[in-house]
Amino acid sequence: MEVVEKKQDGICILTLSGRLDANSSEEFREKILQLIEDGTKKVILDCENLDYISSAGLRVVLEATKEIKRNEGKIMLCALQDYIKEVFEVAKFDAFLPIGGSVEEAIKTF
Repeated sequence: MEVVEKKQDGICILTLSGRLDANSSEEFREKILQLIEDGTKKVILDCENLDYISSAGLRVVLEATKEIKRNEGKIMLCALQDYIKEVFEVAKFDAFLPIGGSVEEAIKTF
C-alpha cells in the first residue's frame, strides 16, 4: 500500500492506494499514530484508490480514531469505493466515523 501525505488548510490528507491489510497495516498504523502524537488534529483519509481493507486495516482506523478523539481531533473518510464503504457500514464504523463524498467536501466539514 502507498500513503501520500499532504497538508491543506491545516488538515492532513492521507491518500491511500492499494490494499490496507495485514501486510501493510502496521506501517500505516505507525505513520498515522505518529502524526497524531505530533499534534495533528484534523485528518482526512482519501480512499479513492484504496482497493481493499481487511479487519487488520479496520483495527488501525479504529485505533487512530480513538487516539485522535482523545486529543480533541477528528478523522474523516472520503471518496470510498462502494465495496469499501460497505465494509465500513457493515462494521458499523459509519456510526462514529464521518464519511464524505470527496476531499473537497471533507475539508469543508472541518
